[in-house]
Amino acid sequence: MLTARKELDAELGGTARAWLDEALAEAAHDAAAAPDALRVEVSPCASPPWELRYAAAGRHCGPEHADSVRSLLLVEARAPLSSVTRLYEQGTAAERRAVLLTLHLLDLGDTALPLVEDALRANDTRLVAAAVGSYAADHLDPHAWRHAVLKCLFTEVPVAAVARLADRARGDAELARMLDDFAAERTAAGRPVPEDLRTVLALTAPTAAPAPTEES
Repeated sequence: MLTARKELDAELGGTARAWLDEALAEAAHDAAAAPDALRVEVSPCASPPWELRYAAAGRHCGPEHADSVRSLLLVEARAPLSSVTRLYEQGTAAERRAVLLTLHLLDLGDTALPLVEDALRANDTRLVAAAVGSYAADHLDPHAWRHAVLKCLFTEVPVAAVARLADRARGDAELARMLDDFAAERTAAGRPVPEDLRTVLALTAPTAAPAPTEES
């Protein structure tokens, strides 16, 4: 879970707070330097200073705060797709996770979907869990979203990580079919069916229409 700036300041020491203040100031300066329409791709050697801060967040603010610090940097910089993609592709698993956790806070539309799709192809459960957050709920098409849910079940990522699960699963007969097939395969192989699968399957039931009431 990401921590808000006010709470983060209360948890960080003085040196870490000062580093974060400087980092966010650099991110804000980059965001103000040119209109979004003019912010174009740059070479790695010309990356803005805040991107270097992004990689160093864990070292200066502690690994337990790194996701939140990196998220604040991305938001403050109004990170364009070029920066988001570069930080994801060149980053460690922890740096990639922070990108995925922040996508829904950036004005990227569906342009960052390739990053979510990449994470869902991975077997790193930290990335899978981060990939099925709010951005995926908003932008993944039904086919891709159903496979994301199955990916969680296959990799044992708790389905609680799937944003808006109940809303998107409700009445989804195709998802129900896929879950039944998955359960049958597990049973045939002598493997237990995850309890989370039953949870999602129950959510796929269509919402019953309200019963008519008798007029008095």
